Amino acid sequence: MKTQSTILGLLFFLIFFNTSFAQVQISGKVTYRGKPIKDVSVTLVDTYDGATTNIDGFYSFKTTEQGKKVLKFTNDKFIEDSVTINLENKDLIQNISLKERINEIDAVTITVGSIEASDKKRASALLSPIDIYTTAGTNGQISSALNFLPGTQKVGESEGLFIRGGSGAESKIFMDGSLVNNYFSNSIPGIAGRDRFNTSLFKGNIFSSGGYSALYGQALSGILILESVDLPETSSFDVAASPLFLSGSFQRLSKKKNYSFGASLGYSNLALMQKLLQFNTQFTTPPQGWNGDANFRWKTKSGGILKYYTNWDQNKMAIETPSLEPNADQTQTQLSAFNNYHNLSFKQKLGQYHLNASTSYAYNQSDLVFNSFNEGQNIAHILLKNEGNYWNAKVVLEKKLNAVSAIRGGFELNNTHETNNFGKNYKDIISSLFTEMDWAFSNRLSTKIGLRAENSSFLEKLNLAPRLALAYKLSKDWTSNIAYGVFYQNPESKYINAPASLGFQKAEHYILQIQRNSEGRTFRMEAFIKEYQNLEKTFGNAMASTIHSTTGDGMAKGFELFWRDKKSIKNIDYWVSYSYLDGKRDFLNYPTSLVPSFAAKHTLSVVAKKFITEWKTGFNLSYTYNSGRPYYDIGYENGQNVLRNSGSVKDYNSLNFSVNYLPNLGKSDSKYFTVLVLSINNVLGNKNIYGYQFSNDGSRNSAMVPPIGTFVFVGAFISFGVDKTNDAINNNL
Repeated sequence: MKTQSTILGLLFFLIFFNTSFAQVQISGKVTYRGKPIKDVSVTLVDTYDGATTNIDGFYSFKTTEQGKKVLKFTNDKFIEDSVTINLENKDLIQNISLKERINEIDAVTITVGSIEASDKKRASALLSPIDIYTTAGTNGQISSALNFLPGTQKVGESEGLFIRGGSGAESKIFMDGSLVNNYFSNSIPGIAGRDRFNTSLFKGNIFSSGGYSALYGQALSGILILESVDLPETSSFDVAASPLFLSGSFQRLSKKKNYSFGASLGYSNLALMQKLLQFNTQFTTPPQGWNGDANFRWKTKSGGILKYYTNWDQNKMAIETPSLEPNADQTQTQLSAFNNYHNLSFKQKLGQYHLNASTSYAYNQSDLVFNSFNEGQNIAHILLKNEGNYWNAKVVLEKKLNAVSAIRGGFELNNTHETNNFGKNYKDIISSLFTEMDWAFSNRLSTKIGLRAENSSFLEKLNLAPRLALAYKLSKDWTSNIAYGVFYQNPESKYINAPASLGFQKAEHYILQIQRNSEGRTFRMEAFIKEYQNLEKTFGNAMASTIHSTTGDGMAKGFELFWRDKKSIKNIDYWVSYSYLDGKRDFLNYPTSLVPSFAAKHTLSVVAKKFITEWKTGFNLSYTYNSGRPYYDIGYENGQNVLRNSGSVKDYNSLNFSVNYLPNLGKSDSKYFTVLVLSINNVLGNKNIYGYQFSNDGSRNSAMVPPIGTFVFVGAFISFGVDKTNDAINNNL
C-alpha cells in the first residue's frame, strides 16, 4: 500500500507539473492593411505547437515551451514573417500585420488597349494561329483576323490596320522586336495588298488599339507585335495546293534539338479562279507571283535563342477600267514588284538582366505604269518607279524587380531611303531612346509608366512621349484599366515630294477599360478619346499629292464591346464585337474638318465555330457589318482644295463560311496530317461598295467595289512528320 501511494503521488506530481506549464496560451490577430486574414498558419518554430487563423484573423493555442522562441506566420498569398517571443508562466498576445506576396498568378496585369495571344495567355488567347485559320473570311491572314476584333474596321480598298478612326498608315507591325517595313504586298491603287508573312510562322502576338508601350513608336493609332516560333517540336514537310496557289516547305530539327532550319517556296496565280468565278475587276494580267522564305534558329546552352528569318516575293498584275476622263475611254494600270526582308533577333539572360536585340532590313521595288486609251490608241503613258531601303535596329535590356515588376530600357534606330524616277530622294534616320517600368503595388493594383524620346534627321526635330497605364482588380474576375499616352509619327514619306517645313504628327490617347475574365468567357468594354495635332496637309491631284504643312488636327472618340464565350453552348466557340466611332479630322487634302472616308460609325462582327469530332469536321461562320462610310469629291482648283461633292455609301454586310475536314483524324498510324478546306466569302453575294472615284473635273464617277463579289476557295494542306490534330480541333483553341 505504501509503495502504491508513493507511485500515485509521483504520478500526481508529474501531471500537476506538466499541466502548470501547459497553461501558457499564445493568441493574437493577423491583418493586412487593417483587415483580418484567414487561413494563416501560425507555428512555434521547432515544435509541434501552432494554430490557423479564423475568418476574423484570430488564432490561439497553448504550449508548454519556455524561454525565447520564434513564432512564424505563413500563407501563400502573403510574405512569410516571424517574431521572437519570450515565453514565461503567463499568457501572451502577439498581433502582426503581413505584407502581400505579389505573384504572376494573382497580380492584376495591364490590358488596356491590347489583346494578347501567346503561350502564357493561351486561356484567353484571341489571335492564336488556329484562331486565324479557322475564322471564316480571314483567308489565313493576320490582318484580316484583326478586322473581327474591336477597334478595327474593314477598309477593303486599301491594305493596313485602320484603328479607331486612324488611317492604315498610322498603325505599325513589329516582328521579334523589329519594325516590319512593307508588311503588305505591293498592289494597284484601289486593291488591297495581302500579308507577306505566313500565319504559322508566329507563336504569339499582341494587338494594341491604343495606349501602347514606350518600347514602340511612330504609330499614331496602334501596333501589332508578332513573335515568331522558336524551335519546332519535330522535323516536318508541308505541302499546300489549291486552284489559286501551290507551295511546299520543310523544317529540320537537329538530333540534340538545339537548332533547326527550314525553307519554303510558293507560286500563286489568279488566272484559273478568274475563269471559274465572275470578277468585278477586269484583270488583263491576273495577280501572280513567286514567294519564298528561309529560317535558322539556334538555342544556346544557357537558354538563349538566336533566330534568323528572310523572305522574298515578286508579283505582277494589270487591270483595265473605263476611263472617267472625257478624252479617253479606257485606262490601264500595270504593276511589277519585288520585295526582300531579313530579320535577326537574339534573346539571352545575363545574370539579373534579360537582353532582347533585333535588327531587320527590307528592300522594296515597285514599277507602276498608267496608260490611257482612246479608240485603242495610247494617248497617255506614265511610269512611276519606286525604290525603298529600310533598316531597323533595336536593343532592350530588362531587369526583373520581383515576379511581376520590372524595369527596362533601350534604344532604336530606323533608317529610311526612298527614291523614284521623278527625282525623289527621301532620307531619314529616326533615333529613339526609351525607358519603362512595370510596378505592382499589390496584387490588386499595378502600373506601367514609360517615356520615349525620338529624333528625326529629316525633320530636324526631337519629341518626348510619356505613357502611363494603371490596372486595378475590382474582384476575382473583374479588372479596370486606365491609360494615357502621347504618340508621334513622321508625315507619310510618299507625300514628301518637295522641301517643306514639317513637324511630327501627334496623338494623345485617353482610355478606360472594364474587363471580366472567367473560365471560358471574356467580356471587355473600352471607351477612348484620341486628340490629333499637326496632321499632314497636302495639295495637288491624286497622282502627285505633296505635303505642304503639318497644321491639321482632329478628334476621335467612341466605345467598344467584346464578348467571347466557349462555355455556354456545348462545343461552340463564338465571339461578338461592336465598335462605335465618332470623329473628324482636317488632314491630307480635306478643305475642312470631315469624317474620314475610312471611318464607319458602327461596326459589328460575329464569329462562331464548331468542331464535330465524329465527322472530323469544323464549321466556321463570320459576319461583318459596317454602317455606310462617307465619300468625298475633293478637287484642286485655283491653288486650293475644294469639296465638290459628298455623301455616304450603303451599309457594308458580309457573311462568310468555311469548313475544314480532317480525313486522317484519329488514325494513330498515319504518317501525315491532312486538312481539306472550303471557304466562301460573302456567301449572300451582297453588292458592297467601298466608295467612289471621281474624274478630275468632278463630272463623272465610278463605284469602288471588291475585286470579286463572292469568292470561293478550295485547298488541301498536308503535313508530313508532325501531328497537328490538337491545333485543328476547335475545342483546343
